[in-house]
Amino acid sequence: MTASRRPPPRRSRRRVPPPPARDLDARLLAALESDARLSFAELGERIGLSKTPTWARVRALERAGTITGYRAEVDPGALGLELHAFVEVRLRAAQHAEFETAVLHHPAVLECFTTAGQADYLLHVLVGGIGDLDALLRDHISRLPGVERLATTVGMKTIKRRARITDCATWTPRRR
Repeated sequence: MTASRRPPPRRSRRRVPPPPARDLDARLLAALESDARLSFAELGERIGLSKTPTWARVRALERAGTITGYRAEVDPGALGLELHAFVEVRLRAAQHAEFETAVLHHPAVLECFTTAGQADYLLHVLVGGIGDLDALLRDHISRLPGVERLATTVGMKTIKRRARITDCATWTPRRR
């Protein structure tokens, strides 16, 4: 009696499917936000891709406008910039376009937001000290087109400096 010979079982070479692109992109963006100086090989290692597909994903995110640039985080104190202030601005006339153009070109204004409420805008400014803030408000911000009223809040101490945007995205209630 001869035993029938079966071929040895084939090892499954099934590939594990890649994670959905959104999940992959979220991990890629989080890794870049933590350290934008990673090489594509290191970045790929962190997200589970090889270098070339990682490069392609980064390029696609750049082209889509999701990645808007790469920059160094600079300590303001090292440049003598110690005072953060938040300035509410109310305009007296419909000069929004002129005001926004002026704000875009002012070097002491870090951020500008339109607001709902008492003010039309909220500015985040950064200066060397209280004297510089006084000069900025009196000689510059108050003279921008249409400015009627300013209300300023001075930041005493920074508790949390800019969080990662990808962390904010994981908190958003619509993504639960």
